Amino acid sequence: MEDNAFNPQLQKRRRYGQVITGLLFLATVFGLLVLATLIVDVVTTGAGWLSRSFISGYPGATPEGSGIWPAIVGSLYLMGVVAGTAVPIGVGTAVYLEEYADEGLFKRVIQVNITNLAGVPSVVYGILGLGVFVYLFAMGNSLLAAGLTLSLLVLPIVVISTQEAIRSIPQGIRESAFALGATRSQMIWHHLIPIALPGILTGVILSLSRAVGETAPLVLVGAALAINFTPAHLLDDFTALPMLVFQWTEEPGAAFQELAAAAIIVLLAFLLLMNLSAILLRNYFEDQLTG
Repeated sequence: MEDNAFNPQLQKRRRYGQVITGLLFLATVFGLLVLATLIVDVVTTGAGWLSRSFISGYPGATPEGSGIWPAIVGSLYLMGVVAGTAVPIGVGTAVYLEEYADEGLFKRVIQVNITNLAGVPSVVYGILGLGVFVYLFAMGNSLLAAGLTLSLLVLPIVVISTQEAIRSIPQGIRESAFALGATRSQMIWHHLIPIALPGILTGVILSLSRAVGETAPLVLVGAALAINFTPAHLLDDFTALPMLVFQWTEEPGAAFQELAAAAIIVLLAFLLLMNLSAILLRNYFEDQLTG
């Protein structure tokens, strides 16, 4: 009796699971098709404008003489500011929360806030950067103000990814280090960080990949749409690839739309290189640990 009652219920659950699996598969295929269509459209539209003069040139009034070099330099400077601020602060915060902070209300409140901040829309960080860095600290519409704003944007992601990498390390590693007489700081810097480094680097590079493609925070902190010079220091005006794409898509004429597509191709190539570097670095450090 129990088997007869159980089998139909089990078959019903299996059919339900198969239906859900099929729906999820179709949703994945649909998303990939949309992505592939967009990429093909961008590549076919903008590939004809890719050239050495386009990469090394400066934005101009006509499509034929326009280039993206100031935007490339500005994006690289932004990544330098973000990496120099968000990475040490994020990794340090994660190490403190995982290895030093006592379990209690304070840690739970901090953890909940970090998790919530990871889901805040980027435009909110842009408003925060405008109020704090541009006006309160009088940094103006500079590279430094934009870089610090993007650092706030990716900081929760760096903290969370570093925490997950540290949590994945077996407790026996810590106990073995303590048993050999290591202090807590020696255990962290000579054992935990090297073992967690592949996961930390992956999270950091993926965070930088998100920052390099953001437009809303840059618009709010006053990044230039197009400039005909490269910034010389962190308090200079600047532009970035997303800002240049934003400007060209607003211009009338099909030629500027094609220029925007060409700039998108460069940005996509930059993102692919960053993601590829994350994979290569992770594999390298994993081989170092296992070798």
